[in-house]
Amino acid sequence: MSKEQDSKIAKDGLRYKSKEGGSPFQDSANMSSISCYKCGLHKPRALGIFRRLLNQSMFMCGECKPAKA
Repeated sequence: MSKEQDSKIAKDGLRYKSKEGGSPFQDSANMSSISCYKCGLHKPRALGIFRRLLNQSMFMCGECKPAKA
């Protein structure tokens, strides 16, 4: 059923050579982007608002909740 994978741990401790290390959100340590609770996409904090939901402040991007004109 499942494929058997041939992977060996190298002497330096790494298993995969084709994969880059780290996180795709390495630069978000300063919280310049945050994920929208409605659509789940990461957006800049300046392009959204915080809404109170279940006694917590949740971020909602401007595309999910457009600003009032």
